[in-house]
Amino acid sequence: MNDFVRNFLTEWRKLALPFEEKTFVAAVSGGADSVGLLLALHDLRKREKLKNRFVIAHFNHNLRGEESEKDAEFVKSLCVKFNFELALGTGHVSPQGNLEQNARLARYDFLRNTAENLHAYAVLTAHTVNDQAETFLINLIRGSGLQGLSGMKAIRHLEDKSKIQNPKSKILLVRPFLNWAKRIDTENFCRESEIEPRYDTMNEDLAFKRVRVRKVLLPLLEDFNPKIVETLANTANLMRRQMSESSTSETFDFTEELSLSELKILSKSQLYSNLRNWLNQHRGDLRALDLKHIEAIERLIHSRKSGKTVELPNGQRVIRQDGQLLFKNLKVEK
Repeated sequence: MNDFVRNFLTEWRKLALPFEEKTFVAAVSGGADSVGLLLALHDLRKREKLKNRFVIAHFNHNLRGEESEKDAEFVKSLCVKFNFELALGTGHVSPQGNLEQNARLARYDFLRNTAENLHAYAVLTAHTVNDQAETFLINLIRGSGLQGLSGMKAIRHLEDKSKIQNPKSKILLVRPFLNWAKRIDTENFCRESEIEPRYDTMNEDLAFKRVRVRKVLLPLLEDFNPKIVETLANTANLMRRQMSESSTSETFDFTEELSLSELKILSKSQLYSNLRNWLNQHRGDLRALDLKHIEAIERLIHSRKSGKTVELPNGQRVIRQDGQLLFKNLKVEK
């Protein structure tokens, strides 16, 4: 058995994932990471180490014209070659606002809907240690709190944006490469398997923040620490463990509204932590929220005027009214 496949199987055990009788949806874009995921699943299925049903899911964002079509054809060919079922989605991502975020939301909507239609146990994605390091840096630059700096989780519930309260699905989102595989590992595994993955030319576009972090910032940091990718990923993991072990005495039960009188007596760190948790409950995540948004809400809390608002990304806002903070999602309410 290839070392990459062996490590994958070891991680599958560590994550306590089922070995049979469940349906998994595996997201495959055609790049080295996701193709490595497909190849590892094929190997373990062939060896009868994994006896689940695996459905490959590919979403064509239609952002790169003919290249996007070739990506979809490539994934189709892999499914035929290795005898996988395929779920193919196509969408037109809005160029308005944050293109990366819009593409991600469209992709995850497709993955979630596919998993729900198949009554799947989980969605598998091929995020690696490199992705964790990049996420840590992006959140650090943005001024995220501890939750943002703790990075991605290997397992969490798949968010359901259609729900306003407690937006969690019973379907899991699993990242089986996140704790051990680097990008070079997936590339080498594809090469050893004699499969040439597709390459997304948008990964060279420095207009995207993640590309700038990957192509510019990380190489600079490697001059100071050649193992910077592992270091950043380990730091994110450490912060996540510290968060889970920390006392919950600084937080309070969240309701639709937050009392200004209760918020005003909190320390700054307690206030920021509670605001982030409250916003996370309503939004389902903290993506696109910067430190400036939390600071604006803090100023709102100490303002003397009722009816003032703080605008948040995605048509959301926080309003100060009648001694309370209210969360409003204008897109949903319309």
